[in-house]
This record gives sequence, C-alpha cells and structure tokens, in this order.
Amino acid sequence: PPSRPPAPRARPPDAMAAEEAAAAEGQDIFYVCKKSLDKLQEKLKQSEEITSELVNELTFPENLPDEETMVPVDMRGVGQDFDDVEQMVESLGPKGTAEAFIKAKEYFDANKDKEPEEERPKPMTAAEWRQVLEEEEDMAEGEEEDDILEDEEEDLLEDEEEAGEED
Repeated sequence: PPSRPPAPRARPPDAMAAEEAAAAEGQDIFYVCKKSLDKLQEKLKQSEEITSELVNELTFPENLPDEETMVPVDMRGVGQDFDDVEQMVESLGPKGTAEAFIKAKEYFDANKDKEPEEERPKPMTAAEWRQVLEEEEDMAEGEEEDDILEDEEEDLLEDEEEAGEED
C-alpha cells in the first residue's frame, strides 16, 4: 500500500505549550471515525475478520465524508506507545489494532483523570479533523524551514569568522 504520513494527534495550534500541558495531564488524544469504531466493535463481538482497510477507515479521515463523526480516544488505554497507526498494525495486526482503539475509547470514556466535561475533547466532523491535521502539518513544515534557516545562518557566521581570522 502507498505509504501515508504518520497519523497526527489532536493538538491545538500552540503546539509546544499544548504538548507540555497534555504531557502534564497525561492525555494522548487521537480521533477516530465513530461509525468505523462501532463497526469494528461489532465485528470483534462476532469474531469476524478485521482487515487493515477497516482499520484505515477508522483512522484516516481523508476518505470520509465531511459530516462523518470523529470521536476522541485516549491512546494511553492501549498500554504501549506507537509512533503511528502503521506501526500499530505492523506490531499488533489489524485485529489487535482494532482492539487497541476500542481500549483507547473505553479509557477516554472512563475519564480516569476526572477531567471536567466542558474541558474534555469533543467529537468533531471529519472535515474539522482534517483541518486540525492540515494545521499540524503546516506547523511541522514551518519548524523544518526554521531549522534549515538556522543551519544556513550558522554556516554564514562560520564563513565570516573564518574570513576574519585570515587577516
């Protein structure tokens, strides 16, 4: 299958502060398609086969209709860390990944941090989630550009220092 960018996490625009806050709160929020999650839960109950297509439907909003409902899950419920969904599928297989997301949903619903309802992540549409992902991607690209600029500035400074030493 064509490789996809890693599945991003839901984080507000001020990524650094938000990540620190999220780390403090310990939440690891990810959004999945509610309909797909329900379908996977049903298939697991019936002991039907879980395909990686179903898992992709759950986690990749690109192919979903705009109005599709995405629900938050807390990846701490999975019990181990993964960089992205592909890594989960490689490690756990499609069925294990489906079970992991269901655990993550149950963990979110259990609200072990006793977070006030109004502060909890809310469901959103696939269109809204895609927007969040695009903003995150733009920010990540912006950070990379900053790194390149810094490297170029450092090179210039070094060149100037070397030129100054030759006198």
